Amino acid sequence: MDSFIKKIFNEKSDNFVHLQFQKFSKGFYKNKALIKASKSNKGYSINTSSEYANELVRNVAELINENQKVNVTGIVVSTRDLTNELNFKNKKQFMGVKQYIIDSEMNKKEIIGICDKFSTSFIGLSFSFGETELKIKPKPPKSAKPSTKSGEQPKVDFCKLKTNNESLVRNLIFDIPDFKKLEISHDFEITGLEIPKNEPDPLKMRENTVRLGKIKRRMVIDGKNIEKSVEFSA
Repeated sequence: MDSFIKKIFNEKSDNFVHLQFQKFSKGFYKNKALIKASKSNKGYSINTSSEYANELVRNVAELINENQKVNVTGIVVSTRDLTNELNFKNKKQFMGVKQYIIDSEMNKKEIIGICDKFSTSFIGLSFSFGETELKIKPKPPKSAKPSTKSGEQPKVDFCKLKTNNESLVRNLIFDIPDFKKLEISHDFEITGLEIPKNEPDPLKMRENTVRLGKIKRRMVIDGKNIEKSVEFSA
């Protein structure tokens, strides 16, 4: 599955892209969907911000052999009660947000099943197999807020991926043919909201609102700066 940023720049949209922007209101959001990557003879080392977590879990799980099981640790974060829907080891709750602690052996189908069934939840799972290792911090990501400090540079270490699988890399880094080191950041500018008419439920209204805006993609590829932008609706 392509990353939501790749889909937008390829002028595509789906429910996965829509879910990425549900939490945004009008405003300017700087330094989002961050990537830092390096390439060596051993493969790729890629760090990202939390926006890519769900996609990474699913995309890496797709590569697991059908008859293979891996040790999966991490959390699934939701405002819904998933007690009877998810196999978990422990649960934490704070301010209505529930963290379901995962620590078990799973196969490919089981991991992808979590991604599909709980697509509106945050899925921060870590696992490895072969030459591929995915580590995601077991904590809820920060909520989206408009930028207040122009010079603020957040850390890019929420998700860590090590792999030599080229297709997995190209889901994230789709417009750079080759590199040794790179940094990618995005600025989201939400300029309009298409709110559903005749929807009495405030929650459904928020969920089904379409965000309109522009994304600026800023890249530093082996010391060379490149910028591009695209308008989007999601």
